[in-house]
Parts: sequence; structure tokens; C-alpha cells
Amino acid sequence: MMSISYYYVNKNRKLIGFQLGMNISTIIGGMAAMTTGILLIYQYPFHFTWITIISTLTGIFIGSLFGGMFDYQTLLTGFGNGMMMGLMAPMIGASANFSTLFIGLVEAAFGISFIILFLAIRNS
Repeated sequence: MMSISYYYVNKNRKLIGFQLGMNISTIIGGMAAMTTGILLIYQYPFHFTWITIISTLTGIFIGSLFGGMFDYQTLLTGFGNGMMMGLMAPMIGASANFSTLFIGLVEAAFGISFIILFLAIRNS
């Protein structure tokens, strides 16, 4: 899903304004970090340190990758949001007590954010 959205955003990046670019890097970096952290803490419940590091690096990488398509301020926004969400995601996942309803909600929010992203780019 990330590679498809990266290709789509990169193909249409000349049509995307500054504010939409900021929102894209914030949403994609944050949601990637959150889903990575929550899913990994569900799979490996007692490896908090490594999961926090992995989810933080994932959020930083994805947020910076999408933000870097636009300008340095957007890159910084994607970096910061990916880092903060990556640090918080394992804590959120650990406090959710392995709820499948919560995982479904997070994955639905992740999918809906991609749909909104595609619609926002198409309408810009």
C-alpha cells in the first residue's frame, strides 16, 4: 500500500500544494508508525524497547520519504510526526489489551486515510 501511494503521490506531486503535502507526510508517517508499533506489540508483547525503536524508525523513514517529495519543512513535519507516533504506538498497543476490535479500528483508519489521500490529490 505504501509503494502504491508513493508512486501515486510522486506522479502527481506537481499538482499538490504546500498544505496538502504537509498533511500527506503527517498522515502517512503517523499511521505507518502507529500500525507498525501496535501490530508488533501484539505479536511480541514483551519486547518493548526493540518494538519502539522499529516503529519509530519506520515512522521517521516513511514520514521523511513522503515529506521529502515537497520541501524541507514538509520533510521535517513528516520526520517529527513519524517519530512521535512511533514512540507512542507501542504504549497504545500495550494498553489496548490485545483487542481485535481495536486492531480493526486502527486498520480501518489506516485504509480510510489512504482513500482520503487519493481523493484529496485527485481533487487538488
